[in-house]
Amino acid sequence: MSDLNNSSEKGLKTTFIGILFSAFLAIIKALGGIFGNSYALIADAIESTADIFTSGMLWLGLKWAAKPADKNHPYGHGKVEALVAIGIALALCAAAMLIATESIHNIQSPHKVPASWTLIILVVVILTKELLYRFVLKTGLEINSGAVKADAFHHRSDAITSAAAFIGITIGIIGGKGYEVADDWAALLASGIILINAYLIIRPAIGELLDEDLDPELTKKVANITQQVAGVLKVEKCHTRKMGVMNHADIHIWVDQNISIADGHQIAHKVKTKIQAQLPQFIDVMIHVEPTEEKRYL
Repeated sequence: MSDLNNSSEKGLKTTFIGILFSAFLAIIKALGGIFGNSYALIADAIESTADIFTSGMLWLGLKWAAKPADKNHPYGHGKVEALVAIGIALALCAAAMLIATESIHNIQSPHKVPASWTLIILVVVILTKELLYRFVLKTGLEINSGAVKADAFHHRSDAITSAAAFIGITIGIIGGKGYEVADDWAALLASGIILINAYLIIRPAIGELLDEDLDPELTKKVANITQQVAGVLKVEKCHTRKMGVMNHADIHIWVDQNISIADGHQIAHKVKTKIQAQLPQFIDVMIHVEPTEEKRYL
């Protein structure tokens, strides 16, 4: 359980840092978009505001997911993390639709070319968001958190929308009259990229809620570790699933039918201990013992 608490603390700290940066950047981009006449920059500010909202959801979700198992939730609260990831993806979709709607409206309405100084803001934003993406993703990989990794990709999508805005504004400035809408086309392109990121986030989260098997190589590794334990004649079934930042395994093993129930239990205990020693991300291992004759195994 200490591993779960440590993972939660890392995730909460990283998320809080992300919220602070997103809030600062959202203000800078909104001001730059309003006074610099750039809707792409305003769209970027909307995306950063969504970052604040979704990171807040993630912070609350991680706090909830870290709660220990209780009478009504004997398997813990880890699934909350997947629900949060889905919430982040849906918020991304909403932001993308808002940006796309406003972009189409602005394409149809004549307006001024964005101010050249807005490019400086975008360079700072792109570099900051890319560094934030790498920082948050590193934490997500370390604690095996789908929601934290989703939050990292949210920061990456913000960097992408800023890059698209940079290109659009640059085209508008260089092209001059008649190229003002390049800024809006850039925002429209960014909305499509955000939708793609939303799909990449929501797909594994749904898989976690449906208890999909984890990476086949990891499942194979669990089965191989089990097979190495003395007394295990065969690994009949091996399934793995994710529960928040931790994993669970369900295994069926064959043992000699002539051994005692106590001996069979001891073999199962050794299997669980060996798996958790080599793969500490498995918070629990459920083992079903099947008796079999040696000749049947052969």
